[in-house]
Amino acid sequence: MSASSFATGRDSLAGRLTRTLIVWVGGVWLLCVLAVVWYVDREINHNFDNELVEVSHRMFAMAVQELEKLQHTGGQTPREPLIAPKQLFSEDAVIYQIVDLHEHVLLRSAEAPPDTFDVPLVAGFANSSTWRIYTVRHPTLGLFFQVADPLDERRHALNRTLFGLIIPLGAVLPLLALVLRNVARAELRVLQQLASEIEKRSGADLSPITLPGLPKELRIVGDHVNRLLQRLSHALDVERALAANAAHELRTPLAAVRLRLQTALEHDLRRNDVQAALDALRTLSHRTEKLLQLSRAESGASFTQTRVDLVQLAATVAQDFWHDPQNIERLALKVPDSNAPLALGDVDALAIALRNLVENALRYSGGRVVIEVMAPCTLAVRDSGPGVTPEQLATLRERHVRHSSDRAGYGLGISIVGTIVEKHDATLELSSPPAGAAQGFEARIALQPA
Repeated sequence: MSASSFATGRDSLAGRLTRTLIVWVGGVWLLCVLAVVWYVDREINHNFDNELVEVSHRMFAMAVQELEKLQHTGGQTPREPLIAPKQLFSEDAVIYQIVDLHEHVLLRSAEAPPDTFDVPLVAGFANSSTWRIYTVRHPTLGLFFQVADPLDERRHALNRTLFGLIIPLGAVLPLLALVLRNVARAELRVLQQLASEIEKRSGADLSPITLPGLPKELRIVGDHVNRLLQRLSHALDVERALAANAAHELRTPLAAVRLRLQTALEHDLRRNDVQAALDALRTLSHRTEKLLQLSRAESGASFTQTRVDLVQLAATVAQDFWHDPQNIERLALKVPDSNAPLALGDVDALAIALRNLVENALRYSGGRVVIEVMAPCTLAVRDSGPGVTPEQLATLRERHVRHSSDRAGYGLGISIVGTIVEKHDATLELSSPPAGAAQGFEARIALQPA
């Protein structure tokens, strides 16, 4: 998905966040409304019940007086309930009646509908289909006083509260959706910028991504992407370097091989020409090996970090050169008398570095060469040859720089050593002449102790 479709796609992250937030906010709001309605319903019933209790206690004495007054005036049969006079405000009239212990209705308010008090005669609250009734017994007389309150008033009060909460939710929810969508798009714009920057990266541009103001989660993603770009850039650099080194180093020996073989064919395969072609092939093979060593050293992909016995490492390298009888007298090994130093590194890579130093010393010095292992974790290769000038010493680490007329001196040995040392977080010290000597050359590799 391109960066342009990131924020406008149907299944965009901003849209998904908006929908999710709307659902959750609406759901939480609805749950809160239901909780409020439940609480308000309890409070409404509590308040209405308190009013019923208060009205019944206040009016009981007045109703008894009204009953006695009507009984003295007569005019009605004892079996029929007496009807109290109509109240002044009929729309707010109190619905009540007085009942004796035998459940005979003695007095009823004029506004009371029939069958209003169709509940058991028990002190306390009771509900009929449409009324909430409170019954209280007189403390001294054998009478009950009942007061009725319509349940519709309670339901209307509860409905007003419910509608007062839900209607604003329905009105605000579309506006909230719009606000959440804009907020999500604004906050995710930095993610769109990050995607756009990643989209721009290619083999020609693997520079790190720099986006200020990234939140913590995206900053972690950006760091991982930058590390990936760094590894890709390094891998491409190694590939380009190998191609450049191969083009530079293999051109001459290939041309020499073709020339020697052509000469041998033209002169009926003379021995000297065939030997020269073999020497050129040997040089080509040697340089190819060096290029592969350099490529491996620069990539560092297969380097391990293990405990390396430097004495054993130096002895193994020296033994490889002692297989040639010409090197037995020229190459010496010097190790400490105490315990062998242990370094942290890749034994194969360190062997390549040490072998290159010894090979260069044997080729260019013309004299005696010493491999020395020193505490705490140092490998040194020292020769007694003519050495190099300070100007030459400054350029020894550069590739393809030759300081010898010998055509084998192609300038990759020290570069390979420097790359391997760098990958081990170690140091390479070059000096000519070595300390305390009149001439010669010395290379020291100081490694990290294990």
